[in-house]
Amino acid sequence: MQTKQQKREEECLIFGIRPVIEAVKAGKEIDRLYIQSGLKSDLFNELMAVLKQHHVAFQYVPVEKLNRLTTKNHQGVAGYISAISYHKIQDLIPTLFEEGKVPMILILDRITDVRNFGAIARTAECSGVHAIIIPAHGAAQINADAIKTSAGALHKIPVCREENLKAVINFLKESGLQIIACTEKTTDYYFQIDFTVPSAIIMGSEENGISNEYLQKSDVKAKIPLMGEIASLNVSVAAGIILYEAVSQRLVS
Repeated sequence: MQTKQQKREEECLIFGIRPVIEAVKAGKEIDRLYIQSGLKSDLFNELMAVLKQHHVAFQYVPVEKLNRLTTKNHQGVAGYISAISYHKIQDLIPTLFEEGKVPMILILDRITDVRNFGAIARTAECSGVHAIIIPAHGAAQINADAIKTSAGALHKIPVCREENLKAVINFLKESGLQIIACTEKTTDYYFQIDFTVPSAIIMGSEENGISNEYLQKSDVKAKIPLMGEIASLNVSVAAGIILYEAVSQRLVS
């Protein structure tokens, strides 16, 4: 008997070369796409052209991976349609400034746990974050569980799925946002940082933290003091602490 999670995933599953081509052409957001290594055919070439035209990310996998997703004729291609529509941060930032808002953006570097991601999105929406940025690869799948954990926040807050986070960070810096890396690799505490200016806050994975290349791009680094023996907080809890420091500062500024 199928679990609720399995049923929800099956409802989002898409497979077969032609169905994937038509879904992409129709503007469907593809959350994950897997292609069998070594595929060759005219129809496959058409698929690759469509994926390139629409900037759809995919991953080559052995056929066994696809067979685990579905026992039906997948033709070497299978994936999941996203439960949300994505935005482009390059379109959002100018609009925020035009509306007289002080941008507060949240960048999530390799947060892979679906429930952590959903909890962060819920806090982000409640705290007035204008957009969440995630990488196209190595991020939690935005599925029904993520949306449920977010209490529907993922239908309200813009999510930007970007192929190149380094380029996005450069764009944000050029747009006048300070980049704040939340990391233990600093002597500065989060409450010493000025969050009243346009800001982009980076939260890293619990396993590896923030990637070094993004740390190097940051303007300031901030840490949360830990008074006990455990070395780190859950990332969704840490995000809540940081975001509500920003709220506190902006309310009194």
